[in-house]
Amino acid sequence: MDLFEDGHSESLAIDDAEIVLWRHVDFGDDKQLLERLIKETPWRQDRITLWGKSYLQPRLLAWYGDAGTAYSYSGITLVAEPWSELLLNIKAKVETLSGSTFNSVLVNYYRDHRDSMGFHADDEQELGENPVIASVSFGEERRFVLKHKHRNDAERVVLPLPSGSLLLMAGETQKNWKHGIPKETRPRGPRINLTFRTIITPS
Repeated sequence: MDLFEDGHSESLAIDDAEIVLWRHVDFGDDKQLLERLIKETPWRQDRITLWGKSYLQPRLLAWYGDAGTAYSYSGITLVAEPWSELLLNIKAKVETLSGSTFNSVLVNYYRDHRDSMGFHADDEQELGENPVIASVSFGEERRFVLKHKHRNDAERVVLPLPSGSLLLMAGETQKNWKHGIPKETRPRGPRINLTFRTIITPS
């Protein structure tokens, strides 16, 4: 029996962070879900501004959520697409396992080994203090790397995230750690990552 199959989680022993990993959750047929998400998602590739320079993001993305859940980062603002039935079904499963609720999701499409995500923290103002971020992966396994913001003595943490995995970041994780998906040297197939979150909207 796999101790980390659907419904079984592992709390990771990482200083200054609250991170829980489900190595595989039964969302359905992973391959079919990957194919549907690639085909049905209205992908975009924006230019972002970092340190005064403009760069084309090295991946495709889409933003879904409840009405009014706009998300701004690195000089761009994403206006939410309405939820699809597929994403709502995945969200419901994530909410059941995590015990948290979410009103939006950032969908990232890593087309091959050359696509990546730079080090960052999900600490934008609209996410509030100590946000809960739930990350679901479909497709090719990629390395999820954590780097401490404040401690030079803290080693980087590398977590391989296989298809069907669920990673939950909570507590002061975003205050203390940055995370990213580095480029790979050997060829990799496509990967979709869904990061569910809660945008705090004006009351």
